[in-house]
Amino acid sequence: MMLNLCPRWTQETQTRRAFTLVELLVVIAIIGILIGMLLPAVQAVREAARRTSCANNLRQVALAVQNYESTFQNLPPGSLFPRFESDGMTPLSPGADRNGWSLQAQILPYLEQANLSSSINYELGYKDHPPISINGATAQISRFRIATYLCASEVMDERRGEGTAEENYPLNYGWNAGLWFVFNPTDSSVGSGAFVTGKPQGMQAIRDGLSNTLAFSEVKAYTPYFRNLGAASLNMPASSAEVVEFGGDFKTNSGHTEWVDGRTHQSGFTATFPPNTQVIHESSGELFDVDWTNWQEGKGGSVATSPTFAAVTSRSYHPAGVNTARMDGSVAFVADSISPEIWSALATRSGGEVISQ
Repeated sequence: MMLNLCPRWTQETQTRRAFTLVELLVVIAIIGILIGMLLPAVQAVREAARRTSCANNLRQVALAVQNYESTFQNLPPGSLFPRFESDGMTPLSPGADRNGWSLQAQILPYLEQANLSSSINYELGYKDHPPISINGATAQISRFRIATYLCASEVMDERRGEGTAEENYPLNYGWNAGLWFVFNPTDSSVGSGAFVTGKPQGMQAIRDGLSNTLAFSEVKAYTPYFRNLGAASLNMPASSAEVVEFGGDFKTNSGHTEWVDGRTHQSGFTATFPPNTQVIHESSGELFDVDWTNWQEGKGGSVATSPTFAAVTSRSYHPAGVNTARMDGSVAFVADSISPEIWSALATRSGGEVISQ
């Protein structure tokens, strides 16, 4: 008599060893829950890395300003006005546009961009400057991407006007232009910020202390803004709604898109409002978070004597605040909840305020 030692594979055994549809659904649901729990943590880690990268960029920019000052014994102006027409010999006429170079363009040699900087003739306006050749490529200066000027969280890290005569690359770090008043072309008076339009100034002008004065703060690229109302005088607005009521020429998406341009709405910021304050304007049923400037610095035309007042808000894609750099080279994250008084005090170079934060 032979014994059958093989296991008895019955339908019952096979059924017991297989997963049921319900069991599979439970496993899938558990995996989904675990992924849902994990994703926010992953996103938080990525954002922390982007914020750290952004802070490192700001530190490099702030140190570049210090190196510039060590070389020239002066701080760079927020906007460096040109002297000549495009021929390089004819002085600019009084009513001509003065397309001033941004502070960011002036400090290029101290950001390992000496090749680009050495090709720039700062005696010409940036719009009158001929194309330059670098590494065999010939292009307008404004189209070059300067990685140090861009935050990793910026969602519009792309060239404006691709394929046109005026290609421009944006930036995310604006120089401190003060509170509201920026520049008056009739007497060359300037605002209260760490940097001023049209002329250099020494470190001794920062009387509030380097550690108490903002040098740069984050801005968003492709910001909508109003410009060129041309009012002779305007008091600093008490609310964002008041700014919108001023009106002017509305641009839907071109603020902070030209790193070469020294005008505040392109390469600076003001502390009219605390970080990430929404300044809402409705146009054709769409809501825009806007900046505002009374007159572009250096712009010619029939009302070229108009002063520049500007509400150009510091904004970022980081949750709850913005990265900033101070004149001593330190970098700090400033919360949206900062009091308007402290934010304003940080933006003035010689206001004499006592800063308790």
